[in-house]
Amino acid sequence: MRQIVLDTETTGLEWRKGNRVVEIGCVELVERRPTGRTFHRYLKPDCAFEEGAQEVTGLTLEFLADKPKFEEVAEEFLDFIRGAELIIHNAKFDIGFLDNELRGVGPHLGSMADHAGVLDTLEMARLRWPGQRNSLDALCRRLDVENGHRTLHGALLDAEILADVYLAMTAGQGEIGFDAAADAVDVASAHAAAQALLAQAGSLGPRPRVVVGDDERGAHEARLDAIQKKLDKAAVPEKPAPVVLWRALAG
Repeated sequence: MRQIVLDTETTGLEWRKGNRVVEIGCVELVERRPTGRTFHRYLKPDCAFEEGAQEVTGLTLEFLADKPKFEEVAEEFLDFIRGAELIIHNAKFDIGFLDNELRGVGPHLGSMADHAGVLDTLEMARLRWPGQRNSLDALCRRLDVENGHRTLHGALLDAEILADVYLAMTAGQGEIGFDAAADAVDVASAHAAAQALLAQAGSLGPRPRVVVGDDERGAHEARLDAIQKKLDKAAVPEKPAPVVLWRALAG
């Protein structure tokens, strides 16, 4: 199985406000092993950074002035990811921005869903640790993944760290144990949720605050406990296959 761990850096939080992608970083995994192949490009955005965005990335318009525009690397980028499963943390954000960039080049490129599938590690983490912080840094601490060298956000560096986090999350006998018994997880519900996520990518905006009642929270926690008990009893397969939240291969 070919997977691409992907991250982007942008000039701001919302593409609808004219913000653009300024960096793309991708790391290739085949059968859960890093191959050493990467895709990394800085991009000239033709727009200013939002306040605070430069401090997050360390990038400047001066540095990006001689870099290619997205339209110049779009085909190369799509060739790299085509047919793979994309592993992204908070996929709605990155997919929304990348779909916007593709639309800017032209309709002949389609959308991200036309070229690759998506697995959102943020949604995976929320299933395992509801109500807790599930940022990339928080998961690194929780899973003992080294990220001390991460002082600024960088797309390739974050993709490399996310690859380590994903492998730790989906290890056969790791803390999460999704691989141990995939049939214990409601795959249909996960699939539907991820389909909705991709359908809403075009309307990217601040995540609404969801208030969960005590009854619903109790039922959810009881279900998670039942799943964990089943996972604990399940035999770990020799070659575990991670739960795919959504997949749409080009073809």
